[in-house]
Amino acid sequence: MKDWIDVYKSNAVLEVGRAVLKHLSGLSSNEKIVILCIGTDRSTGDSLGPLVGYRLSRYRTLSALVVGTLDHPVHAVNLKETLERINREIPNNFIIAVDACLGTHGNIGYIKVAKGPMKPGSGLKKDLPETGDIHITGIVNHGGFMDFMVLQNTRLSLVMKMSETIADGLQYALWKYHRTGGKLLNPHMQ
Repeated sequence: MKDWIDVYKSNAVLEVGRAVLKHLSGLSSNEKIVILCIGTDRSTGDSLGPLVGYRLSRYRTLSALVVGTLDHPVHAVNLKETLERINREIPNNFIIAVDACLGTHGNIGYIKVAKGPMKPGSGLKKDLPETGDIHITGIVNHGGFMDFMVLQNTRLSLVMKMSETIADGLQYALWKYHRTGGKLLNPHMQ
């Protein structure tokens, strides 16, 4: 089950929130939600995850643990260690993984919310562990040739818009989920 959201639609935040809610409806009450924001602040295109984490860490009412911010990013060098620490300290976790990705020209500006893990760094041929019970990816630029340079030359305005949309959508989904006590009768109508 995948949802594709155009970041430029006026209701994009609500659509991200609803897409996340669909996946939270089967969550066990004793699972702790961890939002794992992957990327680095040293590359414009790859800064989506840390920007989402930064924004989420500013919310006072967020009912989830946020890992990966501008100050403490989770990236290729420390991802494996971070996942081991999360699984050791919070064995009963539900991970929402957030990362930037490259796609086709027509998909730039779309956010994908999908069930199952994602493979961070695969666009840059990095061998990193899969992560996420669900994942959210923002397509920040087109891929296929000199992907590292493409990430470096991504529009900051797009990355900022996506990070705000994803963070606000997650905040809405978590607020709605906990407000209903985790009992979502129809997440499509929330």
